[in-house]
Parts: sequence; C-alpha cells; structure tokens
Amino acid sequence: MHIPDAFIPIPQGIVYWIIALVFVALALRWAKNEMSEEKIPIVAVLAAGIFALQSFNLPVSMGTSGHLVGGALAAIVLGSPFAAVFILALVLIVQGVLFGDGGITTMGANIINMGVIGGFVGFYSFKGLMGITRSMPVSAFLAAWLACLIPALAAAGEMFIAGTFPLEAGLVAMGIYHAIIGIVEGMVTVGVIYLIMNVRPDLVDMGVKRPAGA
Repeated sequence: MHIPDAFIPIPQGIVYWIIALVFVALALRWAKNEMSEEKIPIVAVLAAGIFALQSFNLPVSMGTSGHLVGGALAAIVLGSPFAAVFILALVLIVQGVLFGDGGITTMGANIINMGVIGGFVGFYSFKGLMGITRSMPVSAFLAAWLACLIPALAAAGEMFIAGTFPLEAGLVAMGIYHAIIGIVEGMVTVGVIYLIMNVRPDLVDMGVKRPAGA
C-alpha cells in the first residue's frame, strides 16, 4: 500500500502533504494531552509491532504492494483515531527515510491512507459495531478489515487521479489483495487486543470490558 515516489505528480503530492500535516498536528496535540507516562510503553510497542507487520509486503500488480496496516489496532487500543495518525506517521517516516519503503514526495498520501483513513475508519467502525454487536472480537475484526480495505481503495483512487493506472484495474487489484490481507489483519487485531487486555487492562482505552475468561 506504500505509494512510491514518481507514482504521484509532485503538485498532487504537495496537496496530500498539506492535508497530512494538518492531521499530524492534531495527532501531536492528542499526544501532548493524552499520552501519559503509562501509555508511552504501549505506544512504543504498537509502533514497533506495526512497523514489523508492515515489513511483510506482498507485490500487487502495477508496482505497488499489499500489507497489514495497523491503524485500527492503534486507534482501538488507545481510544482515538489520532493515536493511529501519530503512530503511523512515525512508522511511515522511518520506513520512507531510512529504509526507502514508500516515497518522500508521496509520504503525505501514505499518511492519509494508512494513518488518517485507516485510523478513523477503524476507530469509528469499531465504536459503531460495538453498539450493534456488543462483541469486541466481532467489532474489532470487522473494523480492522475495513481499515485495511478502504485505505487500499483510496490509494488506488489517488493513483488513478495521478494517471498512474486505470481506476477499475487499480480498485480490483488493490481491493482483492487487501480484502484477503484484511482477514489476517482482523485476526491479528483481535489477538493483540485480547493479549493487552489480559496482561495490562489498565493501559487499554477502548470502552469495552475485559473479556470474561481471558
């Protein structure tokens, strides 16, 4: 899902950067107000875990890749979509600058897709589904699946606007791959939430009770 340099014209990349920086500024404000000393370790663990999960890339046609995102996991565990923006921005900066995974000119688009769209879709899907299902595993799984699929479709749309590849082919390629990858992301998200709630429930801020028998 990382969009590399040259896939989006620089003027469009600047627009995405400006939008991304607005959300990054809001995420920094969230971190200043909400990230207590107790939350710093879990933020660090989530950032490292998401970095590791995203390192397993599957090639998608037309030059991009598919992988787990982690936006829903960060947003659900820390109780805010801005937590996902904060963590994903850090991960994407390290990946792009130090490892060349994703472009510099396209990093704004990548932050929007994985951090902003992934975080907001994951967080609010989880909250909405919890109100309907009253089930953390079902809600977290579906929210994480959506937070993997929808950013991929957004990336396809951005590359269509950029003239990189046709819309239909892009949506099919990115959509199919990430619909499948999203199943894995959903299972990983539920598993990590169970683990954290079992070991350190005091660090979790998701508005759900610790699962019975965990």
